[in-house]
Amino acid sequence: MHGAKSPAALVWRTFFNAQPAPGAILNMTEKTYDPQVVEAAAQTFWTTTRAFEVVEDPSKPKFFCLSMLPYPSGALHMGHVRNYTIGDVISRYQRMLGKNVLQPMGWDAFGLPAENAAIARNTAPAKWTYANIEHMRSQLKTMGYAIDWSREFATCKPEYYVHEQRMFTRLMQKGLVYRKNSIVNWDPVDQTVLANEQVIDGRGWRSGAVVEKREIPQWFLKITDYAQELLDGLDKLPGWPESVKTMQRNWIGRSEGLEIRFDIEGGAEPVTVFTTRPDTLMGVSFISVAAEHPLAQLAAKTQPEVAAFIEECRHGGTAEADIETQEKKGVETHFKAIHPITGETLPVWVANFVLMSYGTGAVMAVPGHDQRDWEFATKYDLLIRMVIVSDGIRDAIRELGRDAAGNKDAMSAALGESRAIDVVEPAGEVDLLEEFEKRLIVDGAFTDYGTLVNSGEFDGLDFRGAFDAIATRLEQEGKGARRVNFRLRDWGVSRQRYWGCPIPVIYDKDGNAHPVPEDQLPVRLPEDVEFTGVKSPIKADPEWRKTVSPVDGSPAERETDTFDTFMESSWYYARYTSPGAGDMVDGRVNYWAPVDQYIGGIEHAILHLLYFRFYHKLLRDCGFVDSDEPAINLLCQGMVVAETFYREDAQGRKEWINPADVEMQRDDKGRVIGAVLKADGQTVSIGGTEKMAKSKNNGVDPESMVRKYGADTVRLFAMFAAPPDQSLEWNEAGVEGMSRFLKRLWRELHAHVAQPDHPEVDAAKLDAAQKTLRRQIHETINKVSDDFGRRHAFNTAIAALMELLNAVTKFDDMSDQGRAVRHEAFETIVLLLNPITPHICHALWQSLGHGETLIEDQPWPQADAAALVRDSVTLAVQVNGKLRGTIEVVASASKEECERAALAEPSVRPHVDGQTIRKVVVVPGKIVNIVV
Repeated sequence: MHGAKSPAALVWRTFFNAQPAPGAILNMTEKTYDPQVVEAAAQTFWTTTRAFEVVEDPSKPKFFCLSMLPYPSGALHMGHVRNYTIGDVISRYQRMLGKNVLQPMGWDAFGLPAENAAIARNTAPAKWTYANIEHMRSQLKTMGYAIDWSREFATCKPEYYVHEQRMFTRLMQKGLVYRKNSIVNWDPVDQTVLANEQVIDGRGWRSGAVVEKREIPQWFLKITDYAQELLDGLDKLPGWPESVKTMQRNWIGRSEGLEIRFDIEGGAEPVTVFTTRPDTLMGVSFISVAAEHPLAQLAAKTQPEVAAFIEECRHGGTAEADIETQEKKGVETHFKAIHPITGETLPVWVANFVLMSYGTGAVMAVPGHDQRDWEFATKYDLLIRMVIVSDGIRDAIRELGRDAAGNKDAMSAALGESRAIDVVEPAGEVDLLEEFEKRLIVDGAFTDYGTLVNSGEFDGLDFRGAFDAIATRLEQEGKGARRVNFRLRDWGVSRQRYWGCPIPVIYDKDGNAHPVPEDQLPVRLPEDVEFTGVKSPIKADPEWRKTVSPVDGSPAERETDTFDTFMESSWYYARYTSPGAGDMVDGRVNYWAPVDQYIGGIEHAILHLLYFRFYHKLLRDCGFVDSDEPAINLLCQGMVVAETFYREDAQGRKEWINPADVEMQRDDKGRVIGAVLKADGQTVSIGGTEKMAKSKNNGVDPESMVRKYGADTVRLFAMFAAPPDQSLEWNEAGVEGMSRFLKRLWRELHAHVAQPDHPEVDAAKLDAAQKTLRRQIHETINKVSDDFGRRHAFNTAIAALMELLNAVTKFDDMSDQGRAVRHEAFETIVLLLNPITPHICHALWQSLGHGETLIEDQPWPQADAAALVRDSVTLAVQVNGKLRGTIEVVASASKEECERAALAEPSVRPHVDGQTIRKVVVVPGKIVNIVV
């Protein structure tokens, strides 16, 4: 900057007592390194110069770096700090590579937690939310993140959610939205629908109330229309973790199978099932239906025991994980299903492990070859048939036909393969099959693929052959058809709570749903409300509901459900690209999108990240974006964990104690032997290391750490303590170590700039020691560049910079070229460290003679290939593979020269003198191995 001094410049001049000469800028002693002053000055400079606000620039490659937006809970936690520091390191690094970098921030501001907090504090959710946003924004700024704050938004603001409402009405018109009754998890205390993941041990995750199943009208988006594309798209995301892609593949759950119709005796509606194992059809011994299935409801009208069981099922979970682990229960309906091939009648049972929301709500039960069906059949003494045998049994049967004398050995081996048992004198094939069936009934289902038996015309077929033969027959008879099915279900977006985006729908006097006309949007959520938490204020307020039909102007009512908050977080990334746009986005989106680097926790692998991908495809198909996927690369950061401490009360309940209130006790070797509460000196129990959480009171307040050590130290520790995708264990001793490193860097650089001048490096004039240090400088550039750009291994990059500082500290050379190399080393350290600790690097860069410049606009250092060339190399010398010494030779030494030097090495000679040397192997640049 030139001309009039900015306020930031005045801060810097006051702080540094700056003079025009660069060497005088850092005019301070070691003790004057004050992180609070350094960081405040840097942040003032960035704000005043609007350093991180960006616009589209086609002349530069763009880089959109995005961390998942936070929920405004009131305070940053260490998980936030780690997440946003990772993003900031990547953003600053990419900017120094010359890219046009966008790193925005917003607030995922709707949701149930705000309502619960408002109830507890006797306030309105809006007031609580906005106050939290103000506080958390200031905390983020204190951390020094290079965020373009001009693009900030809160998802609870009408100027944001109006676009979401408009999109929803357009999707209604495109046929991608529908309303139907659905079985949901209902929390009777929080008065809302819960996702399966929000039901823990049958209770609501926040209220703790026993969750009920209810059938209520819900709005859905047809994500299933995109199931195959969502699945195929995973193969086009090499920059996403395989673990995330695997979870999404499993959640989408593509399967090929048969849809089979079972008629019901007496004329009731047929039952349709979908199965991926039609090869087991001849082993069906009963039909299981969900409690909500029409046949179960019909049975309940005349059978009190069925009605009672259905009522019991209302209090069970709807998550598949819960279903798998709960006790299998059921009741017979006394309806009979007719087997589509044999004509046999099969009992129909209502079972608590069948869900109406998955498949058709009915299952053909094959207890001989499905473990869940086996458990149910065993409990209720139902028939278990064997219709599949292992390949080992098949081969043993074939052997029986050729060698009767080998019966026992062949059969024992075959049964042992599947059941690890022995057999007593079997006589032939029938005995073998009977023995296998006995073990099947006693030990559990045989669930592998194999060969069909006891299946009539299909005997002897393998899975593929049986699939095709059975499918062909059922299709010819009109009793079945091949189908591709998906586990994925349409996205239910309705929530019955208040603090969310109103769903833009109007119901006329006949109950017909109409989208709110676009010129009447947004449908605003009232913020100044009396909120008790028992019932949504918009549901309780008849005046808010009143409107007129968009068709004929007659009296009508608004929808009082609000959107699932995943709606807001599914398209927020796109809004950052187009601040102020009159629609969701404008043409700027295709400059920035897709996101180049997305960062967030792996706990979002399924719900958020799947909806995120789905919504991007909706935006594409509505003409807003050109790309198919929202993010090219995904980094899932690990958790932040910390030690836990507790005491037990008289009832044996644990009272968790914050680590800040505990003092560790150690033995004379530094090993932990106990812990005491600082307040009273009495013993506390150590509970182990767990994820930082309020429930365990083991969170560390980032704000207090910043006050104590400075933001740069906290950032440095967060990046050094573990690779970003692994758990980080909080350790204040480690934080103190990072603080010492920064103080040392400050001290060493201060001593360097105090020297009178710093000439340019002249490579031709460097001596051996100077060349060695310069080579380490450029090796470090290569290492850190790879760690930042390709590997995201920030911890090893920091370690390399620490090693370089150690080397500089030991380099006691005050000659002109010595000072020149030291200057290059310090400039390199500051530039490479800047993405992680930007405040101190901003100050140190100025002290190195660069004035009021923004270090992020400096080009990222590039390694000098000539500096990397070694004049000499150190070779290990082995005798018969054992290390006996090392030698130093010129880099260009020939094989013969290396041999002579190795044989002449004093530490090697005692092991070769008097021996016959059979051969000498030279591995260039590494070892010499002498074989005697």
